[in-house]
Amino acid sequence: MDFVLLERPAEGVALLTLDRPAKHNALTPELLAALGAHLDDLARDPQVRAIVLTGAGRAFCAGLDLSALEAGASFGPEDIAALTRAPQPVIAAVNGVAVTGGLELALACDFRIAATTARFADTHARVGVVPGWGLTARLPQAVGEAWARRMSFTGDYVDAATAHRIGLVTEVVEPEELLPRAIELASAVATTEPTTLRAIRSIYDEARDGTGGDALAREADHARDGFAIADAASFAARREALLARARGGEER
Repeated sequence: MDFVLLERPAEGVALLTLDRPAKHNALTPELLAALGAHLDDLARDPQVRAIVLTGAGRAFCAGLDLSALEAGASFGPEDIAALTRAPQPVIAAVNGVAVTGGLELALACDFRIAATTARFADTHARVGVVPGWGLTARLPQAVGEAWARRMSFTGDYVDAATAHRIGLVTEVVEPEELLPRAIELASAVATTEPTTLRAIRSIYDEARDGTGGDALAREADHARDGFAIADAASFAARREALLARARGGEER
């Protein structure tokens, strides 16, 4: 089973959908391998000029899969390397919760738009996992140092309107408008002059990664032998409690 769906909804645009809706699109080694394989294939396709990344069902991505962790799966910085090196701009269309590893996936994209149902949280400190996919560099670049610390230190959820206000997403739309709007933006990207776009994007990347280089290096050191999970036995209960809080917020 391929846990990532690939579609081509418009000329020059690829749509990748994380497809484990019953598990809130939680990340397993198999899902990450499928995502990486699709991204590597798209990197070699000159007809694809922009990519949209989203999640199936009510969630964008709830982070690492509990059962995979309990079964001994290991995760590390290389798991999202295909996303961070993708030659095409990637737009995250965040349809629901984007938590911890899911937030890191969204942050690894070039920019993000959200549905009104989106909720964001960095729960690394609450569930006992040290970030390893660039969050400590990319979150403050997106929202500023104070908001990044607030999100990381409290683990509190940020709703779509707040995410827009602090710069985590560039716009918020109704759920039924999310994919059409993301594809519209990707189509606009796809119509630009490709050589010039690559050059401009490369300059942005160098400035971003240079500014956050020390944080990225520190994360890589922590995650060199796999993500540092402080208490694997309590990880599942803590993460489920946090997801329950998010679902409660959606129902109010």
